Amino acid sequence: MTDPASPPADPPPPPVNLSALLSEALSKSDVCWIRTPTWTRAVWHAYDREAVLIVTGPGEQSLPALPDEVELILRSKDAGSRLLRTTAKAVVLPPEHPMWPAAAAALAAERLNATDDQLTRWRESATIYVLHPYGLPIERPGEYAVAPAAEAVHPAAATTSG
Repeated sequence: MTDPASPPADPPPPPVNLSALLSEALSKSDVCWIRTPTWTRAVWHAYDREAVLIVTGPGEQSLPALPDEVELILRSKDAGSRLLRTTAKAVVLPPEHPMWPAAAAALAAERLNATDDQLTRWRESATIYVLHPYGLPIERPGEYAVAPAAEAVHPAAATTSG
């Protein structure tokens, strides 16, 4: 029983369809952030079949090897602000895997300034990761951490070719 003299508790945030929110955030924005215990980086991605696809390697975004579990930080395309933070399993998709051609095609469709040899180069020297979001979100609309989430931006060695 509650004490009638105590102030009423804040109402819980309204329920959110997390699958729909995740899908909308990933399909409307080509950028998300990956956070590991040692680094956080913005990456371009493709969203296909409820998975986040990332390519890294020569001529592409340069990322250290991903651990088995990462955090995904997704932004609102409209406001540019943090929208959702969730956990994802990271799996390397080897070139001989039957899903590799579909994943590479989805990534190629999102790749700006693609080269003619892109798929061959990816097969020979890049790594495609499939990130599978799971579980309850760490942060979501109506339930954000009190501390600011801003992090220092570190200079990158990335350049464009040509």
